[in-house]
Amino acid sequence: MSASEAVADTPAASKHTFGYCLNTSTVRDKDGKSRAITDLIEIAAKAGYDAFEPWTSEVDAYLKGGGTLKELRKRIADAGLKVADLIGFAEWIVEDPERRKRGLEQAKRDMEWAAEIGCPRIAAPPVGATGGTSKRDDPKFTQPIIDLVAAADRYRALLDLGQKMSVTPVVEVWGFSRTLRRLGEALLVAVECGDARGCVLPDVYHLYKGGSDFSGLPLLSASAIGIFHVNDYPKIERDKINDADRVYPGDGTAPLKEVFAALRKMNYTGFVSLELFNRDYWKQDPHAVAKTGLAKMKAVAG
Repeated sequence: MSASEAVADTPAASKHTFGYCLNTSTVRDKDGKSRAITDLIEIAAKAGYDAFEPWTSEVDAYLKGGGTLKELRKRIADAGLKVADLIGFAEWIVEDPERRKRGLEQAKRDMEWAAEIGCPRIAAPPVGATGGTSKRDDPKFTQPIIDLVAAADRYRALLDLGQKMSVTPVVEVWGFSRTLRRLGEALLVAVECGDARGCVLPDVYHLYKGGSDFSGLPLLSASAIGIFHVNDYPKIERDKINDADRVYPGDGTAPLKEVFAALRKMNYTGFVSLELFNRDYWKQDPHAVAKTGLAKMKAVAG
């Protein structure tokens, strides 16, 4: 499923613009912890987003609290929202076959959750293969993946798994990682997987962090993008900037006007999702942060 097809039933698609989405990391609490997914649904809906992008940990917490996926799906629909994508952390790309097997088992569970709540996509970042650059995402400090064609085969296995549930995994660019650091690397994995469902998840911050030039975006087609993460960043060197430095769109130095122009030129009508990890924003009223973020995202989109 292409991103354009996924939002064909939204008002945004009929006007040849974008679907606006809130990644839930943007409105964590003052301690950096996720809020209850029921609260996140309310925050996104009241701010006026078309969709939200939760994390698997938030769904897990809801289920452990006694909720059901059927109830969650109804709550989302009643709020007038869609689930654009689900953020998961399964080790699908790692070299170790046993770890990869366990990763696929986790991915299967995550995609089953996604399907049950009406979500057509799940993020597929290079968890467990960052080359030792992230204790959280690569606690074993494993080596980066050098053979990207082999990575493409692993992505195909993930796609095949998702097809059974009508959920598409999206190869995510992680600028801090030594695996899939650049847009071209993620695109190679999607192109060489041998499946037209292959697609990538670009992120403004990660493109900058990883060293990709934004001039490469026009080489993509709309169907190559599963979902697009939007944010901005201040004038900080690539090797020193980190997630917490992300700011509202338009408040930094990213070439966002050019980014959105490129998306429009390729007729991308999928979701653009606001993903921030700004600790100052986490201390503020989440409703105000969500509303401000949407207004600023729309302003730079034009």
